[in-house]
Amino acid sequence: MTGLDKMINQILDEANNSAKETLEEAREKAEEIMNQAREEANKKKEEILKKSQDEIETYKERAASSADLKRRTALLEAKQEIISQVLAQAYEKFISQEESQYFKCVEEMLEKFVLAQKGEIYFSQKDLDRMPSGFAKKMEEIAREKGGQLSLSETARKIDGGFILVYGGIEENCSIKAMFDSRKEELQDRVHKVLFA
Repeated sequence: MTGLDKMINQILDEANNSAKETLEEAREKAEEIMNQAREEANKKKEEILKKSQDEIETYKERAASSADLKRRTALLEAKQEIISQVLAQAYEKFISQEESQYFKCVEEMLEKFVLAQKGEIYFSQKDLDRMPSGFAKKMEEIAREKGGQLSLSETARKIDGGFILVYGGIEENCSIKAMFDSRKEELQDRVHKVLFA
C-alpha cells in the first residue's frame, strides 16, 4: 500500500467519523422529502378517485412514477451534497493537520513523485514558514535515493498544500488540491460506499 493510499484511507476514516452528523441531517431531509412526496401522491389519489376507473389507473401509475422519480432525484442530490461536504471537510482537515504529520505526508508524496533528474521544488508561503528544520536536506536525500537532485525554491507558489516539482521547465503539480481533483471520482465512490453501502 503506497503512502498516498494510506493517506487516502486515513482521510476516508476521518471523513467517515466526521460525516455521521451530516449523514443524519441528510437522512432527516430525505425523510422529509419522502413525506412530502407521499402527501403529494395522496392528494393526487383523491383527485383520481373522482374520475373514471380507466383514468384512475392511468393517473395512479403516472403519479407513482413521478413521485418515485422525484424521491430518487431528491435522494441522489442529498447524497451528492453529503459526499461533496465530506470531501471538502477531508481536504480542509488534511491541509490543516499538525505540522509533523503534514510534512510526513509530504515526504511520502515526494518519495512517490520525485524523478531521477535535476529539479526544483516549490511550496506555499505557509509551508515555507512552518517547514521543519532539516526538511530540505531530507528532500535532497529522497531525490538522491531516486537518482535525482532536488533543490528547494525560496519562491512561494499559490497553493494550499503539497508542492510543485519543476524539471527542465516542466511542472508537476503535486498540490493537495491537484491530488484531490485527480482522484475525485475514486474518492467520491469510496465515500459513497462508506456512507451509503
